[in-house]
Amino acid sequence: MSAKKVQTKPDILTLYMESVLEHEKFPLSAYKFCKANSIDETEFYKEYASLDTVKHHIWQAFYDNTINLLHKNENYSSMTRKDRLLVFYFTFFEVLLLNRSYVLFALKEHKNSMANLGQLKKLRSSFKSFTSELIEEGNDDKNLDITKNPISIFSEAAWVQLLFILKFWLDDTSPDFEKTDVAIEKSIAVAFEVFDNNQLETIFDFGKFLWKEKFAN
Repeated sequence: MSAKKVQTKPDILTLYMESVLEHEKFPLSAYKFCKANSIDETEFYKEYASLDTVKHHIWQAFYDNTINLLHKNENYSSMTRKDRLLVFYFTFFEVLLLNRSYVLFALKEHKNSMANLGQLKKLRSSFKSFTSELIEEGNDDKNLDITKNPISIFSEAAWVQLLFILKFWLDDTSPDFEKTDVAIEKSIAVAFEVFDNNQLETIFDFGKFLWKEKFAN
């Protein structure tokens, strides 16, 4: 069978994800992956430097699809910072739901969870840029420099929050992932209580929710 020319990066990403799910393992080499999928290897390397790069771009594609969907919403740009982040979360996890089988496999490949997080490098960079803009907007509304939030610290905190919700979603067995929806709403409420230096009631409320979910059963 002659090799076929792959025209776009999404073609390769789709074939890669299908290969992972069909064989229940990641391809061992670009050569074998291309041969199995009748791809011209030179075309592959025009798009991606390695199979690890493909892994990273899959997560970037999830992010890009989310952002594209957000910008199709005419009301998005006029939403509050809190609502924009909330809509991002709900949309992002809808995108992940469409690819849940791959996500579950990819994030549980290694017993060491830190080893699985390497593939999220590009997602981390993009998400931190997204939240940095929200934080900067919030700082622009504050008159005193002392009340402004350090962007690098708070964007990193937002990334940790996303990882927490992702882990929660992976383990969620509730109908239609209802508990994840609650966790998203509560975690964002907590984040904006902290960002805006308001009272701590919401933080305690979120803590009680986590305690109940962890120890109720």
